[in-house]
Amino acid sequence: MTVTSQPDQSSASAPDLAQLLRPVVRESSVSEVAKRLLDHLSAGDIRPGTRLPAERQLAEALGVARSSVRGALSALDVLGIIEIRPGSGSYVREGTSEFLPRAINWGLMLGQRRTQDLVEVRTYMEGVSARLAAERATDADVARLEEHLRHMRDAGGDVTAFIDADIAFHLETAHIARNTVLSDILHSIRALLQVWMERVSDIEGTVSGTLCEHDAVLQAIRDRDPEAADRAMAEHMRMASARLRASVDGGA
Repeated sequence: MTVTSQPDQSSASAPDLAQLLRPVVRESSVSEVAKRLLDHLSAGDIRPGTRLPAERQLAEALGVARSSVRGALSALDVLGIIEIRPGSGSYVREGTSEFLPRAINWGLMLGQRRTQDLVEVRTYMEGVSARLAAERATDADVARLEEHLRHMRDAGGDVTAFIDADIAFHLETAHIARNTVLSDILHSIRALLQVWMERVSDIEGTVSGTLCEHDAVLQAIRDRDPEAADRAMAEHMRMASARLRASVDGGA
């Protein structure tokens, strides 16, 4: 199916999107259609500024009702991934680099398998990071970790400041590990850390639990005890994962 571009639009048209889409196999729903569209958006199949096919064309390509497509587009508009322009159509927003945190957030809400896999990988990498940091930390390294933890304590009710300090603590730990590949990987999934903390910030006990768990990691690194650091980080990841699951289940 071909989508005809509008000559008076400066944005790019989407001549091949309808061909990219396959019918939704199981019973249609807004979330299923949104996931299918988001897969193509986050994979780079569609350029920023592209005008999406009309609702009717998307519905025919996916084999779903137009109401499902309409709901999915509205959801993607709320997430800031597309822009719905009345009387003109739906357009992919500029800034594809911002798709990752939004895709992760949407995936968490829907229990997407790839997002769960990413969380699992992060758990193992954080353990290795803590172990190596305990083996290689200098006094100056420990002092920087202590400062990040202090910023977390001093954040009070400022959720953004708390999350920033939390992320800084983890990235600092990776830096102290002095493994460039590990550090680069953890930096590349910084969006995951951001979304993870934003999702659990309103779960009761998150702040106190997170502070206690980070303190245990810091103490093990301060003691230069790799085994204890690995155990402390593993416990932090276990508790953080439980809080994340509680947030997802609560949202559902």
